[in-house]
Amino acid sequence: MNEETKNFCYADIIVDISHESVDRPFTYRIPEALRGRLELGMSVAVPFGKGNRKRQGYVIDFRDSISFDESKVKEIEGIAQGDMAVDAILVRLAGWIRKQYGSTMITALKTVLPAKQKKRNLEKREICRLLSSEETEAFAKSLAQKNRPAMARLLSALAERERLPMELVREKLHISPVTISSLEKRGVIRTERVRIYRNPVEGSMEAAGKQDAFGKNRPKLSAAQQRIVDTVLQEYDIGVRNTYLIHGITGSGKTEVYMNLIEGCLKRGRQAILLIPEIALTYQTVVRFLKRFGNRVSVLHSGLSAGEKYDQCERAKAGDIDVIIGPRSALFTPFDNVGLIIMDEEHEPSYKSETMPKYHARETALYLAKLHGASVVLGSATPSLESYYRAKRGEYGFFYLGERLTGNVLPEVYPVDLRRELREGNRSIFSRKLQELMEDRLEKKQQVMLFLNRRGLAGFVSCRNCGHVMICPHCSVSLSEHKNGKLVCHYCGYEEPAVKTCPSCDSRYILGFKAGTEAVEEKLHQMYPKARVLRMDGDTTKKKDSYEKILSAFADREADILLGTQMIVKGHDFPAVTLVGVLAADMSLFAGDYRAAERTFQLLTQAAGRAGRGDVPGEVVIQSYQPEHYSIVHAAAQDYEGFYEEEILYREIGMYPPAAHLMAVLVTGPEEESAALLAKELAELAREGDNGELTVLGPGTATLSKLNDNYRFLFYIKCSDSKKLAKLRERMESYIQTLQNRSEQVQFDIDPMSGY
Repeated sequence: MNEETKNFCYADIIVDISHESVDRPFTYRIPEALRGRLELGMSVAVPFGKGNRKRQGYVIDFRDSISFDESKVKEIEGIAQGDMAVDAILVRLAGWIRKQYGSTMITALKTVLPAKQKKRNLEKREICRLLSSEETEAFAKSLAQKNRPAMARLLSALAERERLPMELVREKLHISPVTISSLEKRGVIRTERVRIYRNPVEGSMEAAGKQDAFGKNRPKLSAAQQRIVDTVLQEYDIGVRNTYLIHGITGSGKTEVYMNLIEGCLKRGRQAILLIPEIALTYQTVVRFLKRFGNRVSVLHSGLSAGEKYDQCERAKAGDIDVIIGPRSALFTPFDNVGLIIMDEEHEPSYKSETMPKYHARETALYLAKLHGASVVLGSATPSLESYYRAKRGEYGFFYLGERLTGNVLPEVYPVDLRRELREGNRSIFSRKLQELMEDRLEKKQQVMLFLNRRGLAGFVSCRNCGHVMICPHCSVSLSEHKNGKLVCHYCGYEEPAVKTCPSCDSRYILGFKAGTEAVEEKLHQMYPKARVLRMDGDTTKKKDSYEKILSAFADREADILLGTQMIVKGHDFPAVTLVGVLAADMSLFAGDYRAAERTFQLLTQAAGRAGRGDVPGEVVIQSYQPEHYSIVHAAAQDYEGFYEEEILYREIGMYPPAAHLMAVLVTGPEEESAALLAKELAELAREGDNGELTVLGPGTATLSKLNDNYRFLFYIKCSDSKKLAKLRERMESYIQTLQNRSEQVQFDIDPMSGY
């Protein structure tokens, strides 16, 4: 019985209907049989609506009295079968997500529930002895003398080990059920059922080998690394729960810092969450952590089965694990005593949810840390502008790691002007410089990585002769090419006819920018028929474990060239790679998104960081039609501070995050005119009563103008005050609820990580 809740007579329930009109708690009477059995977040069955249909809901609060007619209060029918209770902290977190990002409360609750349904427990049978080791051995000898060899054999084994798995007893010791039953009747052994957990890291445990519990094989921390560990833990010990940003160049040893911080956290009796940006990075990361922390580590991500997810949550609740590793959803692991949250590669866009509620893992981690009294550590070689901006303002503690642990220098970077290549007759996707260096590496049996920067491709139009890009005159983002022959801005809706000649140099070589990894792979086979090429993109990584297999094959030197999209440049360490080629930097540079320059700088810097991590110095070739663009210039120089100073000025002038806040409002519906009208009405509502603090852009058609037979319209609202944006969102939500029989859906996204 739960003593804390046994005296409450009523419970506030959120009903499992994801619709705004019922997105509020309903009060139900707690029957006598359930008093003291309910917990916050527990799933219950309740009668709902005029027909008293049985619905599922979640307990979000308790009360001992009500201020309305008792006769109108319905009674909880029972605890829903097969669902896990959720921690009170997660309920509070769901409420914060609902308020911060906009969604129904039930959607927010489902977001924070790591395992939606209870799964069948796995069990194994074990035989345990009931006597001491000496008594068991003596009994075994007496049975052997009485010609009971099977009984004697089992008891001799149990004298050495207190418990034995039933499979071993039956299959290795060849003991029959009759023999086991006979010994049970004699009172010397007992058969027990033992819960076993599905463990998704068992295979990784073998790869990790023996745990280095005593630190014999750990690298010695540098002075800079040790300063970070000491500062964070010392501040923790005096009650300071801060947020810290570690800006560490590629190869500077951030992961070793994380492990030492986690070790310090565990020694203080707390638990730790390590967030990584992609599921695919989990395997490579978890092996290192298993070597340090053994089976106290597990993973939680969308690639696990429902049973594996359920068991990791059960292990977390039972205290069987202390460290969880995974992407943003790992934040919602039901730990009860989190002391540290680490967010590696904190700049990654995948930390922002693409479905409602569109929460950001960084902001959510900060609130979760506040609830637990935990510290937060953010790490990146290319920090997000938001985090660096806060660090500059003193809101975050800041550390810099500027040297590679190997002592190697950063690679030599060569920006290549593709306009010049074209003018001098080279129409290949490979510049002459890149071809020269690839031939050299293949001859020396060294490895090459080729990165095709396809992220954010939105059909921008550029001139191959002079590099001119068609830009929106109002928003400073590139215009996107549409099939109707128009160039469109997806921020404000500005349109102009498609061009046939470049307005800057009159060249006919102005057209949409597109490229694909398959075509590049074919060209590689034509140019270097003896080279072994691996391709990694969305098509080659669809099957389970395909990502790990490709990376393992490349690490084992089974290929000379690894060609891929952005997934190949994140955090991987291949000592034999001495050349990295970025084939088309422009593909993210002009992606119709205010973050395009930041993304390009981050991707190019991360890509360059893959070269020269072994004993041989590395080289990088960055191909672009605008190599003089500041994001490319600073990436080539590995100059984050220089890039930040130019980019933050652009953000301040344009009122883009982090200098201001931006809310995207996406309206979708099956009727084009009706959806367009609702988008216009909401945009006008946003403009009403504005005293100059807001800027509304649009509405216009979204980049993807139609999806699953639904038309998509979009507008943006800029404001320096996030609270005012939240109030405006609530006003729009209230207006939407007044509409009758409308089929449109509206989504709100605060500080979006990409365009629509």
